[in-house]
Amino acid sequence: MIKTTPAVAKPAARPARPYFSSGPCAKRPGWSPENLSLAPLGRSHRSNIGKARLKDAIDRTRVLLGVPEDYRIGIVPASDTGAVEMAMWSMLGERPVDMLAWESFGAGWVSDVVKQLKLDARILEAPYGEIADLGAVNPAHDVVFTWNGTTSGVRVANADWISAEREGVVICDATSAVFAQALDWPKLDVVTYSWQKVLGGEGGHGMLILSPRAVERLESYTPPRPLPKLFRLTKGGKLIEGIFEGATINTPSMLCVEDYIDALKWAAGLGGLQALHARADNNAAMLAEWVERTSWIDFLCADPALRSNTSVCLKITDPMVSALDEAEQRRFVKAMEKSLAAQEAAYDIGGYRDAPPGLRIWCGATVERDDIEALCPWLDWAFAEAKASL
Repeated sequence: MIKTTPAVAKPAARPARPYFSSGPCAKRPGWSPENLSLAPLGRSHRSNIGKARLKDAIDRTRVLLGVPEDYRIGIVPASDTGAVEMAMWSMLGERPVDMLAWESFGAGWVSDVVKQLKLDARILEAPYGEIADLGAVNPAHDVVFTWNGTTSGVRVANADWISAEREGVVICDATSAVFAQALDWPKLDVVTYSWQKVLGGEGGHGMLILSPRAVERLESYTPPRPLPKLFRLTKGGKLIEGIFEGATINTPSMLCVEDYIDALKWAAGLGGLQALHARADNNAAMLAEWVERTSWIDFLCADPALRSNTSVCLKITDPMVSALDEAEQRRFVKAMEKSLAAQEAAYDIGGYRDAPPGLRIWCGATVERDDIEALCPWLDWAFAEAKASL
């Protein structure tokens, strides 16, 4: 396909919902505060109604995601970060660990394991836009990886590289993959995510899903380090089962819980997990059509099989902009962001601060395809405006 130079005319139509942030993400279509009227506000989360709503969130999660019956699902504090840290601090150290990183959040888990836990870690890294050597993973080691790199737009294509005969446990940060990409549950021992991504929930709460192998590790291994109360998953050498039945470690926001339940109901009403996957795929495909025909932009990830269908990361390839130093390129992107926000055409689409300069556009299930289509001419307009000022 021949790429073209964008027109500079201001588009006539704007996205109906210009929310393309990669977290917190757009609320579901049709969302309203009135949908949260069942939230037991002013009631204890330990009350019968509070525990029932928390258990309902867990049960609906299991059904929608197809989580195996023998896996535990818990609501934990501090978003996806809290869930990942809880797993790493509680489980790692029993054997060597392979740490996989190809973007900033994976690099953060590497830093915590090496500098804070001071473990025997083998680091498998790749630059932004590429992926680590998955074939080098040792099945005798524990593994920590991010299924979908939120800040690089690079995801694993599948879990075929994880051995079914592995000896270690596999900890998967799936926060921008879950509900949008097919997770291979038998290959994953710990899966974490937050409500604020694909389902457009609120921040501050994480989900921790444990396989029987993960529970076995928790009950057989005592880490040689003090664990804060928020990280403790066992008592007397046994899993604290209440955490996975709605008895949260600390006080959750029942309003946020109700918002998550509302999103789960919406997803089920669409047709479930496959419908969510299709919405994200269709959104990403619409954006890809525009990228293919546009001269100044390209994907940060060169391999289509590894490109995210949620946090789509783009790089500016125009020769004049590419010739700028990194600081100037970041100012260029910021100028585009500012223009788009002022026109109420798009909010929060700049690349992550640690990623290469560029754009990041959320294409998850709560975004409408029509809004992605309406966004594209505005991206052309904002680019032309910023370039004219060079």
